[in-house]
Amino acid sequence: MSTTSRRYAALAGVTAAAVAIGIAEPVAVLTGPRSAPLVAVGGVVVDAVPESLKQFAIDVFGTADKIALLVGTGLLLGAFAALFGVLAVRRLALGLAGIAAFGVIGVAAALTRSGADAADALPSLVGAGLGALVLWLFIAGPFELDPWSWSPPTPIVPPAGSVPPAGPARGAEAEPSSAASPTSESLPAASVSPVGPVTPAAPVPVAPGGQSAAEEATGVDPESRRRFLTGSGVLLGTAVVAGLGGRWLAGRRGVSAARDAIRLPAPVAPAPALPAGADLSLTQLAPYVTPNFGFYRIDTALVVPQVDPDTWRLRIHGRVGTERTYSYADLLARPLVERYVTLACVSNEVGGDLIGNARWLGVPLRELLDEVEPDGDADQVVGRSVDGWTCGTPTAALRDGRDALLAVGMNGEPLPVEHGFPVRMVVPGLYGYVSACKWLTELELTRFADFDAYWVPRGWSAQGPIKTQSRIDTPRGRNRLTTGPVTVAGVAWAQHRGISRVEVRVDGGPWQQATLAPTVSVDTWVQWSWRWDATPGEHRLQVRATDATGETQTERTQGVAPDGATGWHTVTVTVR
Repeated sequence: MSTTSRRYAALAGVTAAAVAIGIAEPVAVLTGPRSAPLVAVGGVVVDAVPESLKQFAIDVFGTADKIALLVGTGLLLGAFAALFGVLAVRRLALGLAGIAAFGVIGVAAALTRSGADAADALPSLVGAGLGALVLWLFIAGPFELDPWSWSPPTPIVPPAGSVPPAGPARGAEAEPSSAASPTSESLPAASVSPVGPVTPAAPVPVAPGGQSAAEEATGVDPESRRRFLTGSGVLLGTAVVAGLGGRWLAGRRGVSAARDAIRLPAPVAPAPALPAGADLSLTQLAPYVTPNFGFYRIDTALVVPQVDPDTWRLRIHGRVGTERTYSYADLLARPLVERYVTLACVSNEVGGDLIGNARWLGVPLRELLDEVEPDGDADQVVGRSVDGWTCGTPTAALRDGRDALLAVGMNGEPLPVEHGFPVRMVVPGLYGYVSACKWLTELELTRFADFDAYWVPRGWSAQGPIKTQSRIDTPRGRNRLTTGPVTVAGVAWAQHRGISRVEVRVDGGPWQQATLAPTVSVDTWVQWSWRWDATPGEHRLQVRATDATGETQTERTQGVAPDGATGWHTVTVTVR
């Protein structure tokens, strides 16, 4: 098979895979977006890959890690599809077997997701069937390249020095004649001129069917090529339209309209007013209140769960005296409280931005736990999301008086869908992987000795208290500054303990105390600032914080696993 023919064969395989994935999307509108093959397989990948690889993805792509995973999965699938196309030319059954294998993987992935049923297999089955049909169309059907590969004809080269016989022009048919052909002997001597050896004209290779050498060089008949490219273009366009259309329809079937119709009741205990000066409003400095659109999102959901508030239920069970179930309306009918709470991801590196502060509205969790009467030995509350994800929160942290909430609102509006609508957990002082379950549907009272939540078997600690941390927001690393006064500023946090002091130093010199801005409570971060008289040269700025218990942020550098990063945030700047 020629190189060009391999390319066409690879294109056939990729087109078949694109049709399989694209057509599966509108089918998944009926069965749920999580049943789409690419999403289902991606979910299995998220659960199965080593934790170091997940952390690498977060470090490199941040909150775009899910998009990167889906794109990477698609590219990998495209590479295998191209291989199956080439194999199918040699033997059609091999290519069809590859498509079937992808279908089986998609079905298995969809059926292993939490809450899946038999219908979730449908998108992968339909997609694989149509993908196999497309591959057949290109290899053996009406779009077939005929033939896929030719062997160039062997040119006939006359012996050196021979004279080509006289006759009709090359390519014309000689007319038979009974008359004798004149020879040199029959011509007058004067009419014969002596000549030397004649070099024959180079033969022009002609491909079977009459194609020119240039056409033959591609290994594909021009008409067949046009038919193939037209068919692949139409099918690829159809796949793209079907895929995007399916996603659009899935969005239309989502819960945005239901969310927009909700009017949250006023809290019986509103959040404290922001004190004057809590937000320094400096360029590059994170605002005291993080807007919803800018709030970080780290979770395992490749597609955002769409939970209808009218059918949503929260079940509280396990080691309890009385099992209870609550509807969304039940929660809104209860007295709601509003609090500012800063949430942080355990994957946040020193100086990272996987942290945000928001105003949350919700029901105090301790009230609901009191109503179910937990057993005395139930030291863990396992929160379960609608997609099966779990987090394990210490029961004591939900009943010790801190503002742990079942949140229904964020910054004055119903929870954004991507941040857990209709209900999520918010617990001050604990990393999100042990406390901030989104799309919550179940709370189970159990023991740490009896159950490990999602991240614990993957190497993270069972309990994740937030560590005292600080960050320099301005100036940023490698900024070029002008000699003279420079405002160094950032944020520091130690939720449920509070920050008592922030210090900055330059080039390893003595620590200088920064000025702390006012803050709402110990459950939020605090902005800080320090005036520096910058001198020419390259300088290294470092920051550390001390919490209200007197514990100072450690210099010891540690990665995010297993219970959060440590170290002093350091930036290098140049002053001219």
